[in-house]
Amino acid sequence: MSARRTLRSTVSVEGTALHAGGRVRMALSPAPPGTGIVFRRIDLSACEIPARYDRVSQTRLGTVISDGEGRQFGVIEHLMAAVAGAEIDDLIVELDGPEPPILEGDALSYLTLLEGAGIEEGDAPRSVLKVLKPVTVQSGEARATLHPADAYSFDFEIVFPSPAIGRQTYHWPFSREGFRAEIAPARTFGFVHELDALNKAGLGRGASLENTLAIDGDKVINASLMRFPDEFVRHKILDALGDLALAGAPLVARFEGVLSGHALNNALLRALFADSANYLRMTPG
Repeated sequence: MSARRTLRSTVSVEGTALHAGGRVRMALSPAPPGTGIVFRRIDLSACEIPARYDRVSQTRLGTVISDGEGRQFGVIEHLMAAVAGAEIDDLIVELDGPEPPILEGDALSYLTLLEGAGIEEGDAPRSVLKVLKPVTVQSGEARATLHPADAYSFDFEIVFPSPAIGRQTYHWPFSREGFRAEIAPARTFGFVHELDALNKAGLGRGASLENTLAIDGDKVINASLMRFPDEFVRHKILDALGDLALAGAPLVARFEGVLSGHALNNALLRALFADSANYLRMTPG
């Protein structure tokens, strides 16, 4: 029987916020069994939001959770991917700003922090959510499905008109070791021609050629930062892992994504939990 996991000690880091810009400081701390992943804004009074799918309020260029009163945390998916990849169940995330620092635009930066703090198991058993029948959501040509399976895995397909990306597919069976080697290093990416519009909308102000793969026409202008030839589809799996971590417990399912993004990933969890016949909460023996 597997046990719930948390950190052994607190670790902190400071960096740039991807969309808001400016500096933000983050502390990751141990939490008692059953706490789950909880975000706290130390610059706002009484602001504490659990990382759950039903707290998602926005999904444009990142997953945002909110308390319904205007207080929120944005771009949490990279950190949540690292938390899920390290199989951490209970954690307090404290921020003095509206989003975690983007660091290197991947999940490996966060994973390194978590591992540096030390990860330990407690006495409480870890429960999982086993998907019992296929659940699908679709928007145009984009589709996301959770299939019944004996283990957690991902199949993803993306297609972009830029030859720098084109069509990419990737299959990844979940494991902590596989996450560190295959998924966590994949950086976020964006298109240069969209940057001005994003900045005017208050987004992407912290994006740089050090933390984001920048695509201009048919080339990646900072290609020296790339870690994989198919880094773009790997990053989409990273995003999906982080988004699905908002289920509140590890999934036992095969995720199939075709052109899926944050909005569809969240819609998939809402569809899953809309019918209790879709899943079984269980403690593996």
